Amino acid sequence: MNAVAMLQKTSLSVLSDPRLFREFAYVGGAWTAGSATGFIDVSNPADGSRVGSVPALSAADVREAIGTAHRAFASWSTELPQKRAALLRRWYELIVAARDDLARLMVEEQGKPLPEALGEIDYAASFVEFYAEEAKRLNVESVTSHLPDAEMTVTRQPCGVAGLVTPWNFPSAMLTRKAAAALAAGCTVVAHPSSETPFSALALAELAERAGLPASVFNVLTGHAPEVVGAMTASPLVRVLSFTGSTEIGRLLYRQSADTVKRLVMELGGHAPFIAFADCDFDRAIERAIAAKFATSGQDCLAANRFYIQRPIYERFVAAFAERVSQLSVGPGREEPDVGPLINTRAVAKQQQHVADALARGARLVCGGKVHPAGENFFEPTVLADVPETAAVFREETFGPVAAFAPFDREDEVLARANDTETGLVAYLHTSDPARMSRMSGALEFGMVAVNRTKITGAPIPFGGVKQAGLGREGSRHGMEAYTDVKYVCRDIA
Repeated sequence: MNAVAMLQKTSLSVLSDPRLFREFAYVGGAWTAGSATGFIDVSNPADGSRVGSVPALSAADVREAIGTAHRAFASWSTELPQKRAALLRRWYELIVAARDDLARLMVEEQGKPLPEALGEIDYAASFVEFYAEEAKRLNVESVTSHLPDAEMTVTRQPCGVAGLVTPWNFPSAMLTRKAAAALAAGCTVVAHPSSETPFSALALAELAERAGLPASVFNVLTGHAPEVVGAMTASPLVRVLSFTGSTEIGRLLYRQSADTVKRLVMELGGHAPFIAFADCDFDRAIERAIAAKFATSGQDCLAANRFYIQRPIYERFVAAFAERVSQLSVGPGREEPDVGPLINTRAVAKQQQHVADALARGARLVCGGKVHPAGENFFEPTVLADVPETAAVFREETFGPVAAFAPFDREDEVLARANDTETGLVAYLHTSDPARMSRMSGALEFGMVAVNRTKITGAPIPFGGVKQAGLGREGSRHGMEAYTDVKYVCRDIA
């Protein structure tokens, strides 16, 4: 069934531009099913309705696409930076113009509430705009010579083909954050979106084609991850692999990439602590805590997973937080709720397991704790109090709308508890003491620290974590580094 016919059968008929809905992979400037022997159905997590299907490309298809991107690299890498910048700028403008359609498409395949989906499209576009400007700023570095009669220069040159693997929770922004940096640096791209949310990536490919990106420079490969990503990691032509997803899968890709010694960029799991001291701005901390927990229905690596509240304000904080939680609306994304569906029933089962485990270990259920009447993929916004450190919710990333609380007494105590994780992505700190802000920000073993606020991300900042939260940084000027090699030239001038 072609895309237009499918639009007539689904709620995607609300798109003002039906061509943004594509049920094919995009390879070498063409929409294709390759040699696929099967298709992957995509459903709306809110109600299980069928959104569409995409071809499951074979490993041979992926190898062919990588070869196509490799051949295109010769001309794209030598293109004037100003030309690459202009094409990226045009892509950005088309994304902005298609904002409403792209957001509606995301709601259908991912379930995200519409206001959040609109925000993600803005976020996605900002990376393309940022790297359109940075494309012209890959500087030549002059080195003061330590040798007589020698002139030295250091330049950055694009690596080659970049393999990009993106997740289902931010299907647009995670692609543009990677692809815009790679394209600006002069790399060509083969991207694999999650098979649960492929249509956002394919819509971006449609817009990239309209923007005039040359054939084979930007490719979107649909299919099952083992075949698609396995072929990427095995190929010596893929010089950089950028992945956003779980730490477990990140370790697997790390091992698979060893034989070809790839450059790796990995944004893996998070296990964010939210720390509020008794001297914090109480009302502000409550609002920030709600935002830190329930954005994207808690399905966010930046989501606060462990709430540590200093004992003098602990009971009042939990009660006020729970009261706000009880007011959150739950429903399908198109109804613009506060909390939408989880991506699938496996995600719901994890919430149930974490709640049951915490209660079995002595935690107190304040509100929520079960599947929501809205449907099998909806889980009630949940608050657990007095959670012990041994509980699974305090040892693993929950990735859902379950907030777990525990009291603390001393600064050194909460610092040790917060740092007791291998996934140091982000930490949230609330205090009015400037000296404590400085001490804690420096001592928290996380790549990013948010002080008295929740929103910290954006195109200009270096996004990433420490320990097993990942490798490298995305966004900012540092986001282009992984896609370039440093070349040193020493020239005799005698």
